[in-house]
Amino acid sequence: MTDRIRVPIDSESQILIARQQARLLAAELGFWSVEQSFIAMAISEVALNILQYAGKGEVVLSKTQKNGGQGILIVARDDGPGIPDVALAMQEGYSTSGGAGLGLAGAKRLMDEFDIVSEVGKGTTVTMKKWVR
Repeated sequence: MTDRIRVPIDSESQILIARQQARLLAAELGFWSVEQSFIAMAISEVALNILQYAGKGEVVLSKTQKNGGQGILIVARDDGPGIPDVALAMQEGYSTSGGAGLGLAGAKRLMDEFDIVSEVGKGTTVTMKKWVR
């Protein structure tokens, strides 16, 4: 497997590809099956936001290391409208689309590390990490 896997996100089928690639990488790294599912769910949440709000973007998957441990790094980014109030968007139940509002907050709960940077008119980048235990 290559060092970095880029999956363009411009359709629901691309989200499935990103999920599949993440599962393969997670299995290679030694994550157990439930953790692989958590990683895939987190990718679904952020990638669906890309489709819904920006129309297109990308998910980049790679291996990462820290203090002798290894994990998976997921970067989801788009050049969409950005999020005016990130703190509000991270609240459970908040949704501008009428959905359940579990996307970003749910993805954060599933991962070990989560960071979001967004600028109105320029886009959003979500960085997530999960460490092998």
